Amino acid sequence: MNAGGDCADPASLALFGLEGAADYAARVAERLGVPLAAHEHREFEEGEHKSRPLESVRGRDVYVLQGLYAGQGRSANDRLCHLLFFLGAVRDAGAARVTVVAPYLCYARKDRRTKPRDPVTTRYVAAVLEAVGADVVVAMDVHNLAAFQNAFRCRTEHLEARLPFVEELVGRLEGPITVVSPDAGGMHRAERFREALQARAGGAVPLAFVEKHRSGGVVTGGAVVGELSGRCAVLVDDLVSSGTTLARAARACRASGAGRVMAVVTHGLFDTRAGAVLAGGDLDQVVVADTVPPRLPEAIAERWLVRVDTTPLVAEAIARLHDGGSLVELLEV
Repeated sequence: MNAGGDCADPASLALFGLEGAADYAARVAERLGVPLAAHEHREFEEGEHKSRPLESVRGRDVYVLQGLYAGQGRSANDRLCHLLFFLGAVRDAGAARVTVVAPYLCYARKDRRTKPRDPVTTRYVAAVLEAVGADVVVAMDVHNLAAFQNAFRCRTEHLEARLPFVEELVGRLEGPITVVSPDAGGMHRAERFREALQARAGGAVPLAFVEKHRSGGVVTGGAVVGELSGRCAVLVDDLVSSGTTLARAARACRASGAGRVMAVVTHGLFDTRAGAVLAGGDLDQVVVADTVPPRLPEAIAERWLVRVDTTPLVAEAIARLHDGGSLVELLEV
């Protein structure tokens, strides 16, 4: 990455951070060397609201950061609605190009029909973002990359947190390592992580996965395919919510002889059940990105949670989008 992610023409760039990503956006702006653009958000007594930029965006390259997660008194729907209305206001104000930057993109898990007449909500979110004028949508470690890319007609860019994770892990891992996918469906994600870790750490890093079957909301299975005896198992996934998938996979790794079990997960959603579910002792450490604010009880978080800063990656991606640079090179090992 370029030092600081500085843009060639920062005056033409306008970077807004909505309430779901205010702190995150401020750190991105600092790395870019540009001020956050000012905006107003007003709530009305009946629950309606309005948002508008407080400075001119006419002819400018506009980037709007918003965290589309539930929390801090807001639902994912609240934050999505806030984003949609603000995008519309920016487009009406004459922006030359409007880019949505969503470190966590809501509804990305509902990307296909699993039951008769199921909604394909990922596609509907894409449609409404495009309807209000989004030219580009940037997201990080979406649940299903192909579904994300195919849902949109506008340009999409997908960022991966694997390189920041690898840099964090290199100094923490000792002895033989095996990268583990908690289910067969995540093998591609785990393989890309394994490649990056092997390139950085040196030596062979094998891949394994945990058998998993889901039917009627009930998850079964637990056999591990791969060698873990005496090794450090690194579980890799895109998100953790209740923690049941990670806890089940960690138990399976222990049962297969793993000496240490770590989890590397991009989006730490951590619902109210997660602290109790994950505190069973099978996981030695959980490493998450900072795409979602901290949610676990402080005592649990201090004991085994590590947060990795992804704002340098996002800042560099914005700088390259603004200057017409390559994002492919940014994500290469």
